[in-house]
Amino acid sequence: MAGLRKLAAAFFLLSALLSAQSQPSPELKGILDRLDRLEQENRSLSEQVKQLRSELAAARGEATPAAAPAAAQPSTAERLDTQQSQIEEQAQTKVEASQKFPIRLAGMALFNTFLDSRQNGGFAYPTVAAPGTALAGATLRQTIVGLEFSGPRTFLGGTVRGSVYMDFASGSAPLAQTMRLRTGSIELDWTSRNILVGVEKPIFNPREPDSLAQVAISPLTGAGNLWLWIPQVRLEQDLKFGSHAGLRARMGVVETREVGPYDTTALPPGVAAVRPGLEGRYELYYNLDGDRRFEIAPGFHASTTHASGFSIPSNLFSMDWLLKPWRVAEFSGAFFNGQNVANLGTGAVNQGYVVYRRIAWPIDSLGLWGQLTIHALPRLDLHLFSGRQNYGLQYLSTGDVSRNAMFGANIFYRIAPNVLIGPEFSQLRSVYIGQGTLINNHYDLALAYLF
Repeated sequence: MAGLRKLAAAFFLLSALLSAQSQPSPELKGILDRLDRLEQENRSLSEQVKQLRSELAAARGEATPAAAPAAAQPSTAERLDTQQSQIEEQAQTKVEASQKFPIRLAGMALFNTFLDSRQNGGFAYPTVAAPGTALAGATLRQTIVGLEFSGPRTFLGGTVRGSVYMDFASGSAPLAQTMRLRTGSIELDWTSRNILVGVEKPIFNPREPDSLAQVAISPLTGAGNLWLWIPQVRLEQDLKFGSHAGLRARMGVVETREVGPYDTTALPPGVAAVRPGLEGRYELYYNLDGDRRFEIAPGFHASTTHASGFSIPSNLFSMDWLLKPWRVAEFSGAFFNGQNVANLGTGAVNQGYVVYRRIAWPIDSLGLWGQLTIHALPRLDLHLFSGRQNYGLQYLSTGDVSRNAMFGANIFYRIAPNVLIGPEFSQLRSVYIGQGTLINNHYDLALAYLF
């Protein structure tokens, strides 16, 4: 009987417990409801993560990864190890400045193979036709390496930025291809104002034709393009005329290169190596839309050459332009007219002044170049260019160049987003007083990797 009483008591106790579980208290019911909601949210988040992974894989062009079983998922420690290795790999490949400000490696690895006809003067890329023999070769000398940097904000809300670009074109022997400075600048930049110090093209002449054949020197040098990189300090101010038009004004002081080549007939030149000059450029622009644009910019240069006790003026007026009325075509170029402009260019053709009857006379010069660019295909651009430069005949003598002209064409084709192949042909025609015209044909095939 005692056993039956114990069994009955256990049965009633179990029934009470089951009844209590079937009718939970309000507190227990609230806890169970929250657990259900958390479980549903976890399932929803898991589905969203899977969907995002699939979309990311599709954007990268990868196959969508199949869901792995739970046992194959990496552990937290394994994921941390993977992320650490990726961080270390990125730290090995990035360029870091000692002052912890952003710096970027930029430039172009450029391979050229070329052929020059006779009358190249012994130069692979002549700026004036001169007696010589046919010349062919290949080079990486025109490769450009640059650093672009940006710094912190400075006074009045401005920022600091700049760049340095170099190439390997200073040497002439096969193993003497040493690095040289091309351009470099430090700039203070505000919303509508900019101050630059550095070495750049002349302020009045920032444009140049497009070429992968002539990179060590600017295309059309001595044939209308005064390209020489010169030290300068300049101020730029932007003025807006509504939402589509404006004026970009530049003024500055430059250091001219006064050392030859000059034509002197009586006294030795005794030229002061460098002289200060004043330059300006005032660009008016109008934007039709994001692709179509018009620009026209008058400019000037004024300086004085000191040589053998003489002061020879160097003055010119310039005009450059960019006309892009259609998305597929644009026309750009520049014009100048002045005297004693050899201090703004390079090459054996430039002539600045002549000493005649114990008086120094500046030689007049007029130059013009233009380029038509046709964006034929998304990856294909065609450039047609031509330029010429004339010199006043009054003070020239037999053997001097009175006119130098060049015309040519090239193609830029992108075989990859950052890889260009560019065949080019150009012809240089130099007219010598009393000796006729010499002609040089230049053929070039370039392969460029942009980085």
